[in-house]
Amino acid sequence: MNLRDWARRIKRDALTLWFACRDPATPWGPKALCWFTVAYALSPIDLIPDFIPVLGYLDDVLLLPALIWLAVRLLPPEVVTRSRVRAEEWVARTGSKPTSKTGMALVIGIWVLVAAGLAWWLWPR
Repeated sequence: MNLRDWARRIKRDALTLWFACRDPATPWGPKALCWFTVAYALSPIDLIPDFIPVLGYLDDVLLLPALIWLAVRLLPPEVVTRSRVRAEEWVARTGSKPTSKTGMALVIGIWVLVAAGLAWWLWPR
């Protein structure tokens, strides 16, 4: 398997997790991890913007694939199979992936919390 195939599988599995979140057979622990991973993976904005040298791509190259891999490994095999079929049907039908407004809100919320924490820490006392 080459790098291009691996990247394609990771993208497919992000969409697979989107369907796994909605599957009633998914246990609550993996469902929570799937929800977080999907919200971040399908968010139109990144936690670390890509224009920041090196760090901007760190989440795309390391963090996101690791979260997707872990979530897929924690899911029951039958949920993964059903969800992969639904993901492939979705891509064949629409030709694109959905976006997550929840993920965008999550990323913006983290930015706000970090900014508030920095302001509190740096505020002269």
